[in-house]
Amino acid sequence: MRHTIIQVRQCDKRTARALLLCVWLVLTASPRVCDAEPLVAVVGGTVIDVATGQEITNAVVLIDGERIKAVGPAARVAVPQGSTIVHAEGKWLLPGLMDMHVHLGLVLPGAEGAELAHESEGALALRMAKNATASLRAGTTTVRLTGEDKHVEFAVKQAIDRGDLLGPRIFSAGEPLIPTGGHGAEYLASGVDGPVEVTKFTRRQIQAGATWIKLMISKGLADTKGDIAAADMTMVEMQAAVDVAHSHGVKVTAHTGSPAATLAALHAGVDCFEHGYYLDEQVFREIKTDDRWYVPTIVVSQAGALEFFKKIGSPPWYLERAKSVGQAHWKALQTAIAVGVNIAMGTDQYPFEPNEGTVAAVRETELYVDAGMPPLQALQAAMRNPARLLGAEKDLGGLEVGKYADLVALSADPRRDIHALRTIGLVMKGGLVIRNDWVR
Repeated sequence: MRHTIIQVRQCDKRTARALLLCVWLVLTASPRVCDAEPLVAVVGGTVIDVATGQEITNAVVLIDGERIKAVGPAARVAVPQGSTIVHAEGKWLLPGLMDMHVHLGLVLPGAEGAELAHESEGALALRMAKNATASLRAGTTTVRLTGEDKHVEFAVKQAIDRGDLLGPRIFSAGEPLIPTGGHGAEYLASGVDGPVEVTKFTRRQIQAGATWIKLMISKGLADTKGDIAAADMTMVEMQAAVDVAHSHGVKVTAHTGSPAATLAALHAGVDCFEHGYYLDEQVFREIKTDDRWYVPTIVVSQAGALEFFKKIGSPPWYLERAKSVGQAHWKALQTAIAVGVNIAMGTDQYPFEPNEGTVAAVRETELYVDAGMPPLQALQAAMRNPARLLGAEKDLGGLEVGKYADLVALSADPRRDIHALRTIGLVMKGGLVIRNDWVR
């Protein structure tokens, strides 16, 4: 770089300041020469387009910064000299998993929950940071947080966005809106009743940075009292939340196991429904007609989750409640698949949590196939549909030019056998290699 030197001898302070200003203008106006970051090229793998099921063999995924610059067969995509090479020969390349129902600060009934009863905000932030990193390493590159405590997740998100912490991309609903006695009232702040309180609460979440609002419109597995199929919020309350949220471009989702509550929420304009333990064909047909979304979290009521609940010391009543809901929940998922509603993958567990020989996010996706989804449709639910749900199709949900380079590599083809997701060995987020089991 050429340096400009101006010698100042005897002059007054005003002249000196003027000369220094001139130097600054010259230097900032001149183009600076710096070494550009090298491109990253993932080479040799088979790229799967989860939208169509088509493939590109012996592919090159060329990454510039955080985004994909080019994708195609090696014969047509040249790798510039000096690029950093990531070898993926014999592997299948897909977008990262996207889990749409996560609580990084999860607290459940039992021994572990009792230990966390007086957790400080600092301790909560550290626990959430640890869980965020573990989620990313397991192949989940994007999460939607559906209810956390004290807005701590926004500090975690900021640390991830700055690059201070490894973790998935975070979309958050802030604190969940819980009416008096509603689901989660024993563990989180509750008592948001009537349209005025609902309006204020919703505005506070948006002010904190929420891009979703979470409503507790029925009971859930963790409640000691109350029928899961009963409705806990009025139409007027739900409508108040939707009106405020939608006026700010924020979407609304609802925890529900109740057909009656879900139908009311549909009419109020709620965008998405979580769990749906007791939802029936009539409700799912309305969800499909209105082009709304369903996040099943089926893994939370099946055998693998019961092992997790035992591990954290959940009491017998909780285990029995989960078992009793499991069959109805499974039937609801099968009905939703048969009806053809929009489904996005979500676990209601840590995405990395061990579950029947794999991790929760993978097991959730496998269960969709067991319930009747073709493997490609299950891949779409886990890797593409969430981007549509989030309104982030421009940035996420495919290995396409211009999108973030969030990808996983597998040792087998998941279109043939969804259990191939268990072979994830390479994880990249924004072009950064987070994990590569095939390189020392």
